[in-house]
Amino acid sequence: MVKVINVRQSVFEENNKIAMKNREFFDSLNLFVINLMSAPGAGKTSIIERTIDALKEKFKIGVIEGDITSSIDAEKLEKKGIPTIQLNTGGECHLDANMISQAIENFNFNGLDLIIIENVGNLVCPAEFKVGEDMKVMILSAPEGHDKPKKYPLMFMESSALLINKIDLLPYIDTDINALIKNAKEINPNIQIFKTSAKTGEGIKEWTEWLTEKIQQSKKH
Repeated sequence: MVKVINVRQSVFEENNKIAMKNREFFDSLNLFVINLMSAPGAGKTSIIERTIDALKEKFKIGVIEGDITSSIDAEKLEKKGIPTIQLNTGGECHLDANMISQAIENFNFNGLDLIIIENVGNLVCPAEFKVGEDMKVMILSAPEGHDKPKKYPLMFMESSALLINKIDLLPYIDTDINALIKNAKEINPNIQIFKTSAKTGEGIKEWTEWLTEKIQQSKKH
């Protein structure tokens, strides 16, 4: 008889153990951590820049930047005076808990309030891996279409908030934003949805006020 080993289950179990250790570390420093996910080009870095501009007077912010290769986005954020560390996965389509543990070993988190983890651009794998975050947040750009919640349900299921970005393009594309919201709510009735434009700044105030509330609530415990 052939012995079958469920490698995927084993990988997730080991990842979750490390994620719990990461979370314990972040909790020990009273850090609020968001895991920001999207497809490539949806506007993660631009949204992070807008978020930093809105919150930098309230909170001390750090960024863990994930990419397959290069440090282009990390260099952009560093110019804003934000402590940033780059994680290059070398081909992996997501960040996992072990990668974040390496960031913990090589980055000074003391004195920070908020850590934004910018995950690798992908609508599938990042949602599968816990990394020690307080919550997952996803960005979907309006041009990606209103059918994406039905095609990639796990990311919508796992996310506490959805930012529908690039809404300034809605007059020029066929995406039905009401259908998109409806489809996302069918997958996850509790998901908080923000309509944003990193280009114009629309919706950023609503998003950052909600995030501020979450951070402050976490610090009361």
